[in-house]
Amino acid sequence: MSPHIADMLNIVFLTFLVVIAIAVSYVKDLIYAAILLGAYSVSIALIWLLMSAPDLAITEAAAGIGMTTLMIAVISKIGRRVD
Repeated sequence: MSPHIADMLNIVFLTFLVVIAIAVSYVKDLIYAAILLGAYSVSIALIWLLMSAPDLAITEAAAGIGMTTLMIAVISKIGRRVD
């Protein structure tokens, strides 16, 4: 892959991360926040993969998917009313 393409992909993914981070702080429903955090984790994993660190990408993806699944399970059990 060309270095210019890798740089452009990094910029796109980093911009996506900033948008997701801002969206998570404004979302009131916990389910949506957990889903956005899962998307954040996948984006970070893709960035690690672009930076030639597949071991970190796999770890981030596994931890992110595991935590997101756990958060959604707990949220569905506990529940919360949005005011």
